[in-house]
Amino acid sequence: MTTGAEGTPSTTPAQRRGTPPVWLRYGLRPRPTPVPWAAVGRAAVALAAPLAVGFAADRPVYGALVSMGALSGVIGDTADAYRMRVLNIAVPQVFGALGIMTGTLVYGTGWTAVLVLTLIGLVSGMMSTIGAVASVSGLLLLLNAVVGAGLPMPDPWWVAPLLLTVGGLFVLALTLLAWPLRSKRPERAAVVSTYLAVADLLAAAGGPAYEKKRQAVTESLNTSYDLILAHRSRYHGRSGTGVRLLSQLNVVIPLVEAAPAVHVRGIRLPDAIPAAVRALAADMAAGRTGGGEPDLPAPGSPATRAVDGALRHAAVVVHKTDPDPFNVDDRLGRPAALGVRIRRATRTVLLSGTSWRYGLRLALCIGLAQALTSLIAVPRSYWVALTVTFVLKPDFGSVFSRAVLRAVGTAAGLVVAAPVLAEVPIGWWDVPVMMVLAALIPALTAKGYAFQTAAVTPVILLLSDLLNHQGVDLVWPRLLDSLIGCAIVLVAGYLLWPESWHTRIGHRLADAVADTAGYVAYAFEPGGDKAERVRARRRLYRDLSSVRSEFQRALTEPPPTGPRAAAWWPLVVAVERIVDATTAARVRVDHGAPEPEPAEVSAVATQLRELAEGLRASEVLVEVRAELPGDEQGVLAPLRQEVAAARAIASPAP
Repeated sequence: MTTGAEGTPSTTPAQRRGTPPVWLRYGLRPRPTPVPWAAVGRAAVALAAPLAVGFAADRPVYGALVSMGALSGVIGDTADAYRMRVLNIAVPQVFGALGIMTGTLVYGTGWTAVLVLTLIGLVSGMMSTIGAVASVSGLLLLLNAVVGAGLPMPDPWWVAPLLLTVGGLFVLALTLLAWPLRSKRPERAAVVSTYLAVADLLAAAGGPAYEKKRQAVTESLNTSYDLILAHRSRYHGRSGTGVRLLSQLNVVIPLVEAAPAVHVRGIRLPDAIPAAVRALAADMAAGRTGGGEPDLPAPGSPATRAVDGALRHAAVVVHKTDPDPFNVDDRLGRPAALGVRIRRATRTVLLSGTSWRYGLRLALCIGLAQALTSLIAVPRSYWVALTVTFVLKPDFGSVFSRAVLRAVGTAAGLVVAAPVLAEVPIGWWDVPVMMVLAALIPALTAKGYAFQTAAVTPVILLLSDLLNHQGVDLVWPRLLDSLIGCAIVLVAGYLLWPESWHTRIGHRLADAVADTAGYVAYAFEPGGDKAERVRARRRLYRDLSSVRSEFQRALTEPPPTGPRAAAWWPLVVAVERIVDATTAARVRVDHGAPEPEPAEVSAVATQLRELAEGLRASEVLVEVRAELPGDEQGVLAPLRQEVAAARAIASPAP
């Protein structure tokens, strides 16, 4: 595989012969991420220590159940901020305990168990549309219900829920050990990373690497605001560090807005400017305050004056010792109160067609899996429903590719598990073996879904062996059940639902284009609120970031979905350039350039609205030659060019 413009995959004719298809190679390619050593250590201790305690107390089954709970905590520990990690680990444990309790109560009840698990599948699928924490909670609810209905649990009924919850809380306790010393470090690191990304963006302005660097800034800003604002905003009035981080993040926004102003004019900034931003990042990382003004070259245009003014203001805020907690401009808006968010989420789940479709797909496949294993003697039949749950969880990405990658990852995991189950007797040797296998989970999870499956499979088999003592005889049923589960998903969860094999990029992009039209109109509205303009631009970039994510997901689909998705890519880039050009024009006006004529602004917004309507009306774009008259020397000249280029893009017929 080669890499095309903007990092999109492409192939040569020689590569296409005798090699796996693009979508499969894309899914099997490991992501270049560093090893999270702290998470590796936590996983090793969290899963091995309960086994050691269980063997010491002559209760290996209890130890295995605690380790199972710890496994769910290890998989769910994906956030950076400590407050969010508490939610990601603790809240799903409640639903996991409810799931194992429900499954235990219907164990051995035949068709009653089928009905109950199908209903839980519906609830789990609908929960996945609420958000990340609710999605993991729904996943654990269904997974543990399937395990409880498929494996005999120790009496009384409350033992298994209690032990699994203890395992999850043990992971949480290990995670929070460093909180008193590092409570603000993830947030500070995120803000420092944003400043470094902005420095790279300014260095790339006027050059070919600008688009890639701008995308990196968008992702970094999203991460930083999610960490600081979404989870800390209601406390920042009482936290000096929180105030400082939020104010430092807010003042980088004018720099981000100034970058397209210099880029669209083809201006290359002096090295001293990105160097000054990197120096501010170093000061923030070290906690230094009280520094002086940066030594910057004199600006010579409205665009460079915007950069100069934004950078000098950022330096003042970064070096300020005690920022005013009542003068922190909230650029994205604070989250609503918890009760309001709960009511919104409940209303969305119950009234959303998407929520019901996700839930029905998952319920259908779980019901088929349980019905099949009730009618046909399938060894360790609960593995079929477990496979369905992992593969079909609707918000986890491409169903087709996950089914294939799950089969590949399971086969690789069985290669590791077979010698362990065959050669390692049940007992104390399981503890060091578990330490090694558990450490692989966080190390490989970041590499991709197939790698995570390969790491989790031997751990689950080792814990299952402690519960049912089948040894190496677990290996073949595990592979068979996984293949059956993948087949059910591909037929009942993918092929029967046309929306799953049609790309959704066009509709999402249409919404972003319509919002862009509104942004263009508002950006040059007399007396418009500057803070609202900033929020509108940030929302646009978030929407376009979601489109990029959908594009990456679609690339893992087989034809015709993958090729159709690739056809949208030039328009995705064009819309991002339109947003940049709009911001650049607004910045130039703010720093001395003449205001554009209202008719010129209206013509641009009208063209964008027509483009959005065309995207919604058809999956095949028709090329439109847009004539946008105006002052060729005015601030909107680059914007008109970008809009005309977007209208001229035509996607190939499917």
